[in-house]
Amino acid sequence: MPSTISATSATAATAAAPDTAALHATFDRLRARSAALRQEGWEPRAARLRKLGEWLTNNQKRIQQALYADFRKPAQEVDLSEIYTSQIELKHTLQHLKKWMSRRRVGTPLPLLGAHGWMQPEPKGVVLIIAPWNYPFYLAIDPLISALAAGNCCLIKPSEMTPATSRLLRELVEETFEPTEVVVCEGDKDLSTALLRLPFDHIFFTGSPQVGKVVMRAAAEHLTSVTLELGGKSPVVVDETANLRDAAEKIVWGKFLNAGQTCVAPDYLLVQEQVRDELVQEIRQATRRLHDPNGTGVQHSDSFARIVNSHHFERLSQLLEEGQRRGGTLEMGGIVDAAECFIEPTLISGVPVDAGLWREEIFGPILPLRTYRTLPEAVDFVNERPRPLALYLFSRSAENRRYLLQNAPSGGAAINDTVVHLMHPELPFGGLGNSGMGRCHGRYGFDAFSNLKGVLQQRVGQTSVKLLYPPYTSKVKRMIELVMRWF
Repeated sequence: MPSTISATSATAATAAAPDTAALHATFDRLRARSAALRQEGWEPRAARLRKLGEWLTNNQKRIQQALYADFRKPAQEVDLSEIYTSQIELKHTLQHLKKWMSRRRVGTPLPLLGAHGWMQPEPKGVVLIIAPWNYPFYLAIDPLISALAAGNCCLIKPSEMTPATSRLLRELVEETFEPTEVVVCEGDKDLSTALLRLPFDHIFFTGSPQVGKVVMRAAAEHLTSVTLELGGKSPVVVDETANLRDAAEKIVWGKFLNAGQTCVAPDYLLVQEQVRDELVQEIRQATRRLHDPNGTGVQHSDSFARIVNSHHFERLSQLLEEGQRRGGTLEMGGIVDAAECFIEPTLISGVPVDAGLWREEIFGPILPLRTYRTLPEAVDFVNERPRPLALYLFSRSAENRRYLLQNAPSGGAAINDTVVHLMHPELPFGGLGNSGMGRCHGRYGFDAFSNLKGVLQQRVGQTSVKLLYPPYTSKVKRMIELVMRWF
């Protein structure tokens, strides 16, 4: 990192330590500007969001090129999972922003008769967004939309693992926003550590549970509120009533999207033993249709991304090797190529449950399979592990759907589909326990970056509570007893 940080950016240098004085100066400029943003109505906020929307529309190719440079993400996949998802969030926010910013009236209990109350959203102030590498554009822009809608100043720390996208995010900010309102700082984990020492008013972190704990500890020093979008092993359950062709296509799409580097990707597959062989065959066929239609091999497909770097490639290769060494059977795939950081879409069965594929979040295109006899058995298997970020069930049985949703806690869930619940702007998105805390998207994201101030307004000189003021005469005591009994 250079010795100075501009108002809108900080460029990473491998050997240099973060310039803490420059970081403090940048933070102070944001803090000074946040006071003015607090006074704004919805029009200036909407204007910032519209400028962001124009930039997204006008720079589609630049976004595609950055993601391809970082890990050969297909252009159409960039359109769908990075740009379109951002545009959905942006359009939904602009449509509802005025309403979200308005007072939210609440009812009045009888003992406070004559008063009225409301919730008044107000900006938290200066917020920090730490974005991950797997969806490096969308997972920076999505919380930025909510933070700006709520009236905050923002500092974004993108991932150093995707340098082309990080540079693009810096350019976006420089071309779109005032330098005292939104800042991008590029750097490695040392920069993140330095940023976490600053007294932000809210931190939005997307990443692993291990780093999420570090963020939460740092936030505690300033009693800063946090949204933690983490991960975990998200199961997909297929019962004997499922449409297996439909299930296979949706599992293959959701699992191998972005080469499996998706926080809500199915991490393991539980299939009812009666339909196990048929589902495996359907998964093989669906993989060929989606990723190898010409029969030349997935490695030659222009619709399949690569693992982000050699470190993650080696981790995944070792998990796969261990699974095979300990008795796992390759049902599909298994080809790896270190030169390209390529791992073929892989389905593996028979891996012992104490192996890494069952203990760690895979975050790659490897799907371990296990059979079950009864749905309660499958639910017990899920509940023996940390709470997942997402839970998927393929079933045509209403009873089975109810049972799974009621008995297997998770951050979110989808029935007869995978991943797409993340794209629904009216649904809250977030984790539970090890998979995260807090909610984002739509109004839930707006509220995460807002202080919902509770306000009560009383009539001057009047309040029924005065009847309960001391001294506590026998009359006052009777009134208190009446209140406690009936209200």
